[in-house]
Amino acid sequence: MKKKQEIIKLKDVAKYFYLGEETIKAVDGVDITINKGDFVAIVGPSGSGKSTAMNMVGALDTPTKGNIYLDKTNIAHLHESELAQIRGRKIGFVFQTFNLIPTLTALENVMLPMVFQGYSLEERRERATELLEKIGLGQRLDHLPNELSGGERQRVAVSRALANDPEVILADEPTGNLDSKRGEEVADMFNKLSNEGKTIILVTHDEDIAKHADKIYKLKDGRIVNGKGE
Repeated sequence: MKKKQEIIKLKDVAKYFYLGEETIKAVDGVDITINKGDFVAIVGPSGSGKSTAMNMVGALDTPTKGNIYLDKTNIAHLHESELAQIRGRKIGFVFQTFNLIPTLTALENVMLPMVFQGYSLEERRERATELLEKIGLGQRLDHLPNELSGGERQRVAVSRALANDPEVILADEPTGNLDSKRGEEVADMFNKLSNEGKTIILVTHDEDIAKHADKIYKLKDGRIVNGKGE
């Protein structure tokens, strides 16, 4: 059996915030290893540190201490310009509130990330069309976000996250604004992407959605209290 290739590793990662003399330990000594193609869920109640942990994995924030390896590169203490390059090339983001630009069509929203990676207009249009058709939105290319349902908007957001063909998809409460049926549809999309070789990290408080993942890490007070699927 071929050994899986490690893509993300957190070693004793912590994030502290200082309020006067008080220290808030949002993340407090987390160790996680994620392999290519894994579908990992990080679950926990509000304030458990799961979104803070995801932001550090996604190069949106840096840890107070510890090391974070992405494809064997330690990103824990890189400058913002270097982190921005890594985000653009290697990571796609999906958020609870979709974060679509309201004045752009579905097609234009998916095309947008490719502008910053140097794709031509023709290449951007072709790839965005292909991604949207793949998820059943080929008839919605010219619709604005407010003309789409919540489930359709989240599918556009997932397509946008895939625009630059990243290795890792980070999804922060992606089903939080959806009903259970639409939430299951989005979770099924992540299963398919994982089967195609994408690495999925899903942050959620919904344990039913988390069950779609191969591995589940539960956070409480900034620490992992159990891991399933190791």
